[in-house]
Amino acid sequence: MPNRLANGFSLIELMLALVVLGILAAIALPSYQSYRAKMLNTKAIGDMLEISQMLERWHTVHGTYPPDLASLGATPNDPWAHPYQYLNIEAGVPRGAVRKDKNLNPLNSDFDLYSMGPDGLTSKPLTAAHARDDIVRAGNGGFIGLATEH
Repeated sequence: MPNRLANGFSLIELMLALVVLGILAAIALPSYQSYRAKMLNTKAIGDMLEISQMLERWHTVHGTYPPDLASLGATPNDPWAHPYQYLNIEAGVPRGAVRKDKNLNPLNSDFDLYSMGPDGLTSKPLTAAHARDDIVRAGNGGFIGLATEH
C-alpha cells in the first residue's frame, strides 16, 4: 500500500467543496429573498391596518377624516422607508386624483391609503407598471394587500 505523505486537501477537493457551496448558495439566496419580500409586504399590510383603524377612530370622534396622516400623530414609514400615502376622498377630491382598479373604477370612496412598495414609485391605475408592487387599501378597507392581487 502506498503511503500518503500529504496531510492537506488537494486542489480538486477544494474546488469541489467550492462548487458545492456555490450551488447551495444559488438555491438558498432566491428563497431567502422571496421570504424577505413576503415579510416586508406583511409588515406594510399590518401597518396599514393600524393606520386605517386610527383614521376610523378619528372619523368617529370628529365626523370627518383628517386632512393628512400627520394629524394622527407619528405615523411610521413603510418597510422600504417611504412615507405611507393618504388621500381624504370624502373631502371632495377630483375623480382623477384617486387610485383606480383595472376597470378604472376608484378603489375607495372614503379615503385612499397605500404604500408605494419597494421601488418607491406609483401610478394612479393599478395596472401601470409602477403600481404593481404597491400595497393598497381597496373596497373601503375590505382588501389590503399587494396591488397585483386585487
